[in-house]
Amino acid sequence: MACPSNLFATFFIVFVISIASSTAQLSTDYYDSCCPGLLDAVRAQVKLAVDKEPRMGASLLRLFFHDCFVNGCDGSIMLDDTATFTGEKNAAPNRNSARGFEVIDAIKAAVEQICPGVVSCADILAISARDSVVALGGPSWDVKVGRRDARTASQAAANTSIPAPTFDLNRLVSSFQAQGLSVKVLVALSVIDTCWGAGAHTIGQARCTNFRARIYNETNIDGFFARTRQAGCPRTSGAGDNNLAPLDIQTPTSFDNGYFQDLISKRGLLHSDQQLFNGGSTDSLVTSYSQSSSTFNADFVAAMIRMGDIKPLTGSNGEIRKNCRRIN
Repeated sequence: MACPSNLFATFFIVFVISIASSTAQLSTDYYDSCCPGLLDAVRAQVKLAVDKEPRMGASLLRLFFHDCFVNGCDGSIMLDDTATFTGEKNAAPNRNSARGFEVIDAIKAAVEQICPGVVSCADILAISARDSVVALGGPSWDVKVGRRDARTASQAAANTSIPAPTFDLNRLVSSFQAQGLSVKVLVALSVIDTCWGAGAHTIGQARCTNFRARIYNETNIDGFFARTRQAGCPRTSGAGDNNLAPLDIQTPTSFDNGYFQDLISKRGLLHSDQQLFNGGSTDSLVTSYSQSSSTFNADFVAAMIRMGDIKPLTGSNGEIRKNCRRIN
């Protein structure tokens, strides 16, 4: 079902609500009639942000990932804490690392100028994730839209649902299976974020506190790589915790398959990264993606679409927020 056109919205809103339900389907043409300028508006704002700071592309991808993994792709990650409301921004996986909220605010403001009260923050997150990949040289795809925004958030769910950088392969697989996602989706999306890092793994950066144990204590790591990272990440906890290092050492500001080549060379920065190529069931997928950009791109696109289908609010559920940071 598409959203009603502005001309008929007043007359048909009751009808739309009455026939809509939680089983309403997302579609790629949902806003074609009621907000035809949506995609251009989002693309322009994402390009401005990524041109200014390439790392922002990774951050926007990460926002979408962390949103979807906590009770579905419903925009709940955008909600601010208040005196009477606890959101997800200060959950352990997001605190001091989730970023890009101001960019989503700017996109929402631009969209509200052309079609007020029509487009959800959840859909803006989904579209901006796609446009971030494209801005950094990655593949494009048609984004399914029609989501509505949550009126609630769950810090507890954010703390338990998002995979941690210390996870081994079995726990990573279990985390994705809990969302209805396959092992192939896990490996393809590992370039976005399978941990509490600072952005997409093929283009983002991680904080010293999240990779200190790996570069000092683990053995399945290239020695020169470990020593290089130790130079910017002291062994002592509390010293340089927020120092950043690129997750993909080959092409840190481009979306490509270099991340998988790093894993084969035992240069995965995070424990959870190297788990994907460590003699386990995902080795063959990592090898395939390291050798073929086209295979990786195709599987990444399919994985993004699949993740975007996680428990969306549709029909009369949720709302269309006027401000992404608070409920109406």
